[in-house]
Amino acid sequence: MSKLPFVTKQQVEEIAKTYPTPFHIYDEKGIRENVKALKEAFSWNKGYKEFFAVKATPNPFLISILHEYGCGCDCSSYTELMLSGALGMRGEDIMFSSNDTPAKDFQLAEKLGAIINLDDITHIEFLEETLGYLPKTLSCRFNPGGYFSLGTDIMDNPGDAKYGFTTEQMFEGFRILKEKGVENFGIHAFLASNTVTNEYYPTLARQLFELAVKLKEETGAHITFINLSGGIGIPYRPDQEPNDIRVIGREVQKVYEEIMTPAGMGDVAIYTELGRFMMGPYGALVTKVIHQKHTHKEYLGVDACAVNLMRPAMYGAYHHITVLGKENAPCDHMYDVTGSLCENNDKFAIDRMLPEVEIGDYIVIHDAGAHGHAMGYNYNGKLKSAELLLQEDGSVKLIRRAETPKDYFATLDGFEIYNKLMEME
Repeated sequence: MSKLPFVTKQQVEEIAKTYPTPFHIYDEKGIRENVKALKEAFSWNKGYKEFFAVKATPNPFLISILHEYGCGCDCSSYTELMLSGALGMRGEDIMFSSNDTPAKDFQLAEKLGAIINLDDITHIEFLEETLGYLPKTLSCRFNPGGYFSLGTDIMDNPGDAKYGFTTEQMFEGFRILKEKGVENFGIHAFLASNTVTNEYYPTLARQLFELAVKLKEETGAHITFINLSGGIGIPYRPDQEPNDIRVIGREVQKVYEEIMTPAGMGDVAIYTELGRFMMGPYGALVTKVIHQKHTHKEYLGVDACAVNLMRPAMYGAYHHITVLGKENAPCDHMYDVTGSLCENNDKFAIDRMLPEVEIGDYIVIHDAGAHGHAMGYNYNGKLKSAELLLQEDGSVKLIRRAETPKDYFATLDGFEIYNKLMEME
């Protein structure tokens, strides 16, 4: 089985005349169709809102597309808050979900009117000391501990995660917040990552809805929203069945009507904080084969490296690869696809079956639209690549230029050889 890229060899050859490889490219049409499907899936909930996880793809051009459909931003740092604020987002367009949070981050979140989602019970006192008061609306992140399972399958290990309140702390925290004058409460949880199953959200929703009813009954808190966070994944491998967001929405609705509505909580809004699901499949890393090496194995050396997409090196993650122009050729050659970092784990694929590849071939590394460019770094003095948007009319727009040596050395501007370095460029 194979995946079809959203760009062709002819398109890439033309793009590369202006924007040399490697580059990240995003599919505007796919992004728009996906966000519309998400909105439809949860249209049954009057207060539903998606807060895009900025950390996944922090590009203002892409976030602005989502904002056209009413999406807000899920931020976890000072600079992500700055970006959201610069896009004109204020108040309930921003969810601030952070951990080990510096005081200045809370201060900016409050200045922007963001909904603050507390990660730890000790942050109640810290936030109050930082601001001098507590906002009227606050959320708490829940971590039940143990393992999160679907049937007999263990999906993740929340008990080993650094995030969130325990069950007991949720009740204690809500009581403290209510006594201190907080009027509107939210519940948030992220219990499993990149789940490729329609069962995750409904199962999580049941757990959070049951908790919400108990919290309301025992603390009297006015719960206004429940944030299912992220966790809906994408099929990185071509043989995986993708999630059906409309099925997921309907199943969450069933659980909502079973638990929330009879408890008199049918007005509680549902929030999501999706990143990978929103952008992952609609971004690709395009790179060119510049070397072949024939030693103990067959290696393809490309002009991208882990700086451009570190998930394979960091996690051993699978990303599908298409050799442009050879989509229908038999995959009868085995290669390791490597970058040029001085690290042996700088490999996009190991023992991958591909068509016979020649120097100069362009390859597409799929599903790099989330946690791709955003996770880049500058080890070995490598520079991050450009980001491009393939617009609906087929034209290409530069939405982030490639880094240059001047960018890399910019923070050395007080060093005496800075100007000499710039002369070499």
